[in-house]
Amino acid sequence: MAKHDPDLSALFHALADPTRRAILARLAAGAAPVTALANPTGLRLPTVMRHLSVLEDAGLIATSKDGRVRTCAIVPEALVPMRTWLDDQRAVWEARLDRLDDYVMKLMEERET
Repeated sequence: MAKHDPDLSALFHALADPTRRAILARLAAGAAPVTALANPTGLRLPTVMRHLSVLEDAGLIATSKDGRVRTCAIVPEALVPMRTWLDDQRAVWEARLDRLDDYVMKLMEERET
């Protein structure tokens, strides 16, 4: 994996903002038009559109337009690279902690003998 994987960076950037996370939480219940996503935020529509653009650029949502209504839907499989990266990091740290635990246990056994 590249040190600065652009897709992974876009995902973390998109999820770093609480408004965008709230939008994703709303979309987890089902697709919604932009106006329905904007109302609970209290933000102006252009600001919400910028948040949606970040989410769409990261691949976390897909939008479709029917007439004047733009509808957004979550793309859950877009989180797979992030989950894979986090699982890899967890495995690395668990292995390090296991080695530390083994080392401490060995030191304790040597002190007892």
